Amino acid sequence: MFDVSLTELMVIGVVALIVIGPERLPKVARTVGHLLGRAQRYVNDVKSDIQREIELDELRKFKTEMEDAAQGVQQSLNETQASLQEPVQQFRAELDEVAREASGKAAPVIVGDAGAEAGRSIAPPGQNHNLDLDLPAAGSAPVPAAAAQQPAPAPSAPKADDAAPAAKPVPPSGTPS
Repeated sequence: MFDVSLTELMVIGVVALIVIGPERLPKVARTVGHLLGRAQRYVNDVKSDIQREIELDELRKFKTEMEDAAQGVQQSLNETQASLQEPVQQFRAELDEVAREASGKAAPVIVGDAGAEAGRSIAPPGQNHNLDLDLPAAGSAPVPAAAAQQPAPAPSAPKADDAAPAAKPVPPSGTPS
């Protein structure tokens, strides 16, 4: 902080000894030491507060950047979803048109109409290629969703007469039987 050499400190000490006197010099030196210690602690506290504020500012900026990046990713996902939905809807409409032409029906089908979707299929007669569109084959009765998702029955346990004969337990050696 200050550039004070040893000779300058000796001059200050001699002047203080002459001005203050040998009786009060230790008390004054102790008081000056306490005041310098307080000032040093105060400066260190201010420095740490400033450093803490700088770190908080950096964290706020980082948080803002992360929120902006998250919003950008979310917006990108929304745009991608929207761009993929349009071709899927166009493809579905084309499939509906082809299915109507193939079956000879000219009735309009509303997308999302479960009753109208039950009779549509793009698979040749006799084949059922659902492609996860939940469209049954043409001419077949619609299968309820609960019946279509039933698990296969578990294999039955072996019968008692099919099991191997039970083995007789053998007592450990050294024990009377």
